[in-house]
Amino acid sequence: MIGFESPSSTKLFYHFNLEKKVRPNHPLRKLKEILNLDFMYGLLKDRYGTNGNVSVPPPVIMKMMVLLFLYNVRSERELMETIPERLDWLWFLGYDIDGEVPDHSVLSKARKRWGEDIFKELFNRVVRQAVDAGLVDGEKIFVDSSLVEADASRNSVRSRKELDLDDKYRELLKRLDERGEEGLGEHGKVNREHISATDPDATITKRKGEAKLYYQVHRGVDGKQEIITSCTVSTGAVNEAHRLPEVIAGHEAATGAEVKVAVADSKYGTKENFIGLKKQGITTHLKNLAQSSGKRGAIFGKERFVYDPERDVFICPQGNELRKRSSNAARNWTEYKASKSACRECPLRSHCTRDRNGRTVKKEPDEEYLSAAREDAGSEMAMADLKTRQHLMERSFAIGKRYGYKRARWRGTWRVSIQQLLVAVVQNLKKIARHGIDGPMAETRPLPQSTMSCTVAAKFKTLMAALCYFITSREAPCYTV
Repeated sequence: MIGFESPSSTKLFYHFNLEKKVRPNHPLRKLKEILNLDFMYGLLKDRYGTNGNVSVPPPVIMKMMVLLFLYNVRSERELMETIPERLDWLWFLGYDIDGEVPDHSVLSKARKRWGEDIFKELFNRVVRQAVDAGLVDGEKIFVDSSLVEADASRNSVRSRKELDLDDKYRELLKRLDERGEEGLGEHGKVNREHISATDPDATITKRKGEAKLYYQVHRGVDGKQEIITSCTVSTGAVNEAHRLPEVIAGHEAATGAEVKVAVADSKYGTKENFIGLKKQGITTHLKNLAQSSGKRGAIFGKERFVYDPERDVFICPQGNELRKRSSNAARNWTEYKASKSACRECPLRSHCTRDRNGRTVKKEPDEEYLSAAREDAGSEMAMADLKTRQHLMERSFAIGKRYGYKRARWRGTWRVSIQQLLVAVVQNLKKIARHGIDGPMAETRPLPQSTMSCTVAAKFKTLMAALCYFITSREAPCYTV
């Protein structure tokens, strides 16, 4: 028998329980279980006054920001408009069905009040939670970077001479000077003479033949369960190689473990990184930049020559020795040369040198570290790690696209850093939720008395308002609290 719609009838009272409306296997249930944000009260107590209106509890604001990225909501305004329509979001945030959602401006004000360090602390706590759950090895780190499109148009770029004519842009020019040479990258001349009037921290970077304004996110990922253990943001034009020590330091600070193996592509395989990592006792599974650059064409690069510190000689690919010939104290290098006869009879001569007098190699400071590091980079284990790194890092960034890492939501390096930290937090929390944990992220603590009193008062106010509405208009529904 066919059924027919009955006229809608409005109930006088609704007995509503949000807990029963959220299914048992809802992803937010596990997230709510493992995400403990009570640590924020202690860290933020000095950033709020003692008088005036009571703020929205910081953990609730942080949960809203987590929802913003977890569901990749287009804007904060849309997030606040959607929260009352989503029972699962209301339950996750701790609101009643008739709870009052704050204005979207609360989120931007909170970020400005809290600063970047609160989000960095959240990121580190989530990483430590993953460590405690056994999801992080800590000894091997995979490193890569990716460009993030700035929230600014190319049309906003102005020349420095043009901005000099307008006093209101003096602050922008000051920001340009503060970026320094490192922040200008390979397009240094362009970025030194031009700046975006919309987002002064973003830099012009050419990608696939097209120049745009970019930032750059640098990630360190642990290979065990692909937990993101380090996340930093720089201008888009910065040289990635300069950020490797910072990424490794962030990994060690978050995990509490010392890095023993670093894996990265040729962008990080510079002489400075090889020597610096080897001095720290880190095995360098970095793709050799000198080997992959192709600048010498078919001629063997210096990396093909092995230095023997005991005999103070270089060994060429054919096994011949290059002995010390001269030195330059001012430039701090020593030159080694193969014998003319050995080079003349060598079957690899056409691939090694075009000099009739034979091949020469210059030894610079810390050559023993560089030689050992390049030997690590050429090992079979390094080749296997580099192959793993390619898929692992591409997967990490590809998953991050779901949560909106690819384009900046806000302007300024510290705000973009907050965005990337929250994206990394969401990715890590989903990994932790999938693999399970033994305990919460941090010890729980009761809400401050002022917050509890405010919550009780709000519920009583809602109840009285509903009762008065019922007395004055019997046709209108009310909700029980």
